[in-house]
Amino acid sequence: MAKPQLGARVDPEVKQLAQSRARDLGLDLGDYIARLVREDTGGLRERGLAAARRFLDEHQQLFDEAEDADRTSPGARAA
Repeated sequence: MAKPQLGARVDPEVKQLAQSRARDLGLDLGDYIARLVREDTGGLRERGLAAARRFLDEHQQLFDEAEDADRTSPGARAA
């Protein structure tokens, strides 16, 4: 069965990013876009973001302490 054609207008930068990422993954642009849509509508993306939120919620204090230590350490300033 032939695949229907989908047209979309995007900024040139978005087009370039999509083409580059598709190439990195060994996919053509259409297959890359299909993959993104499937991940988004299948809930994979949302589950990943939720897992990242849980991780940060559980470990935020550790990150805050490390950041505070960097700020208060002598010589910790960027050049």
